[in-house]
Amino acid sequence: MIRAFLSHLSYTEKRIGNQKEMESMGKMKSSWDLYVEEALPKLESRRTFAPLRPMNVSTAGQEEGAQTNFDEDEYETHPTIAKAMAKAAMEQGTGPRGSPLICGYTNYHMALESVLANLKKKEACLVFTSGFAANMALMAAIGSIVPVLTGSSRPTKEEKVAIFSDALNHASIVDGLRLAEHQGGVELFVYKHCDMSHLDARLTRCKNKKKVVVTDSLFSMDGDMAPMVELAQLRKKHGFFWVVDDAHGTFVWGKNGGGLAEEFNCEYDVDICVGTLSKAASSLGGFIACSKIWKQWIQSKGRSFIYSTIAPIPLVAASYASVVVARKESWRRREIRNRMKEFHALTGIPVKSQIVSVIIGDIMEAIKVNQFVLIPPFSHSLNITHILCLTVSICHWLREFVQSGFYCVAVGPPAVPPNTARIRLTLTAVQTTEDIKRIAALVSKYVKFKAPSYIDSSRHISARL
Repeated sequence: MIRAFLSHLSYTEKRIGNQKEMESMGKMKSSWDLYVEEALPKLESRRTFAPLRPMNVSTAGQEEGAQTNFDEDEYETHPTIAKAMAKAAMEQGTGPRGSPLICGYTNYHMALESVLANLKKKEACLVFTSGFAANMALMAAIGSIVPVLTGSSRPTKEEKVAIFSDALNHASIVDGLRLAEHQGGVELFVYKHCDMSHLDARLTRCKNKKKVVVTDSLFSMDGDMAPMVELAQLRKKHGFFWVVDDAHGTFVWGKNGGGLAEEFNCEYDVDICVGTLSKAASSLGGFIACSKIWKQWIQSKGRSFIYSTIAPIPLVAASYASVVVARKESWRRREIRNRMKEFHALTGIPVKSQIVSVIIGDIMEAIKVNQFVLIPPFSHSLNITHILCLTVSICHWLREFVQSGFYCVAVGPPAVPPNTARIRLTLTAVQTTEDIKRIAALVSKYVKFKAPSYIDSSRHISARL
């Protein structure tokens, strides 16, 4: 597994999608690539451009710098992700520990970036320690373009980059946008959740020359999907730069596990795709798939990339193995679709994705379901009597779930709007039809099934921005 992993550095160049498409992709620069390209020389002149210099880490029994040619066919009887991780740990320990620009970036990380770029049909990729860090770096990098180009002069309103964000985007996007706004180079607009008419109207009224639309592909608290086809059409109409956070779509949707952009055949409409390696990939980390020019800009201006210790080699090896497994074992995606159909048939809940939300409503009821030691976001609404009662007693429902072999968590504010606390279930390929019958029966004993409500959701998220 590790030999094949390392040999991928040379092998992947022959396998990245359609070679002609990749070559033309490199020759045809988008207007945004040209925009960033104009700013890059200023980084170089100010000596703030940050190049990546990978360390070539040898495998056991090899001399330093040696690489082994090893065909991907060994994955026909693929090792498990755990085995790949264990073998990497035995050979490399945790690997060089440092920030990517100092000493942490290795040929292992390069190979992972290459296979992820291939999966997302992009020129390049940058790996992060988390998906949160990836979104923070990307938003900050977008926000830094105008200040770099204008220098000491204050940009006009029209010169600023206008960023349009879905009202229910992930907290990492929200926090990244706050940081970008603080830099003075962007103007923020929030559009109603998945409301393309509202977005179209806001884009039409906006006079800024540069526009960016950023959205989750699959919203983690409700399980609904962004209207990818409609967004692609709006991109053609308005010419905006399209950023998609595909954290919950990657490896689960699309023919090859490429996510919702692949599922809806709009991979080449998406300019930048953010993803995570800590969900379906069963590893840890995040990534940004983009053009080569954008990679250079993000690695130079994304502070959460520059100042974070890079992921250890065993986790990178596990992530690489996950990509291989995801592409080869398409049956897993089919099984998830089957579980979705079964859960809908048994409960009547509209199941739009692998994430199913069962609305409880009140936060106290959600906590009673969870029955764990309270964490700070919950404690502000409860007195000490509530805390003692909840932490000492064991909820019968939770006990029944655990005894039945199920683990699910109740979620409340601030992760979701007030009075929409919920139990969030994730359907997976390893679950069986019998599992779905049992979980549906257990939930129905305690909760009246109710589809997610989006009332006041835009107000809730707008307040965060």
